[in-house]
Amino acid sequence: MTSEHTTSWHQLRTTLVISQLGPTILLITTVTLLQFGLGQTDLSIRIAAAGILLASGILGALVQFQVASEAQELSGKSGVARASARWMWVVKYVTPTIFVGIYLALMVALFA
Repeated sequence: MTSEHTTSWHQLRTTLVISQLGPTILLITTVTLLQFGLGQTDLSIRIAAAGILLASGILGALVQFQVASEAQELSGKSGVARASARWMWVVKYVTPTIFVGIYLALMVALFA
């Protein structure tokens, strides 16, 4: 594996991790705020919270999907990337599915 491929692989992994931080922090914050009465605030505040979570989740998922696709493409050129790239389907499909499940549960908590 060339130094260029190693650098690319590490950049992709870093981007993947960073892209998960925003949505994760927002989900944790929302769950925490629900414990302190977010569900009883004005409807406009709850709609805004839902929109922020949705936008963050969509953008995070798009970045993760793109990074996973690039990592899979790089896997043909790199042994290290090949070993890890076979698990990129989790990033592309499982992680967004989990986000949707958590998002729906939070929407029930916010609007029920």
